[in-house]
Amino acid sequence: MADGPIRVLLVDDHQVVRRGLRTFLEVQPDIEVVGEAGDGEEGVLRAGELEPDVILMDVRMPGVDGIEALRRLRDNGSKARVLVVTSFTERRTVVPALRAGAAGYVYKDVDPDALAGAIRSVHAGHVLLQAEVADALLSQEDSAPGQGRGGTLTDREREVLSLIAEGRSNREIARALVLSEKTVKTHVSNILMKLDLSDRTQAALWAVRHGIGG
Repeated sequence: MADGPIRVLLVDDHQVVRRGLRTFLEVQPDIEVVGEAGDGEEGVLRAGELEPDVILMDVRMPGVDGIEALRRLRDNGSKARVLVVTSFTERRTVVPALRAGAAGYVYKDVDPDALAGAIRSVHAGHVLLQAEVADALLSQEDSAPGQGRGGTLTDREREVLSLIAEGRSNREIARALVLSEKTVKTHVSNILMKLDLSDRTQAALWAVRHGIGG
């Protein structure tokens, strides 16, 4: 906690759910709930005001839903990591949320301690997917972005991609490969560009689909 607690914003249209999340998270010594919002539009506004580290975001909400809120946060340049917390498990919900920039996806029946761990994980830069969510994505019939472009990666970029698939943060990758974080960031940018991917989540999934790491 040298840099202070993880600042969390709760975005869910059910007040009872928000209250339950707040009650549990407030007893965590390294997590601070800094605000709440009842829909996606309010969530985006509150994120701009509060600059949270992590946003717990429901998907199905009236008005601006979680997926549109994710797109707006991305377009606004928000630095917050978004952990989708929902009761909906359909692929048509999971895939758009991740493509819109979610850093992780868990279900509302997740164990409270596991939820706290998920918050810490995405805050540290990890991609967090429950097993069945990853299976849903990897079983998509559509061809993945970047298909056939793996041959353009250098050996070092493939090493970095393998560690991304394991959920490692840039800092952890730098330590593992004895590189600077700046160099790792450059490799990650090159990987995304070469594979025509938009974020680390897509890179991790691409790697798993093509037998790299994971």
